[in-house]
Amino acid sequence: MNATRVEGRRKDHKVFMYTLSTCVWCKRTKQFLKDSGVEYEYVDVDQANSEQLKKIEKDFAKTGSYSYPTIVIDDKRVIKGFKVDEIKEALGL
Repeated sequence: MNATRVEGRRKDHKVFMYTLSTCVWCKRTKQFLKDSGVEYEYVDVDQANSEQLKKIEKDFAKTGSYSYPTIVIDDKRVIKGFKVDEIKEALGL
């Protein structure tokens, strides 16, 4: 899947987000991660092509719901929504 990578000095976790380009909570999450120096990747689901959408459908089937942002940390932990305390705890911030 073609994702956008945002460089950061903190590379100790693999952080991937499913976002919407128009979602204010998604934008706040991206800014929080950037301000915290966390490297992450994201895909704006509303901008995805049909091939990407097939992969996204499979990924969301695993999480049980469509929520934005959906943050996947180290391919294990899933955080749905802009939950700063959970994000900080999961990333050791």
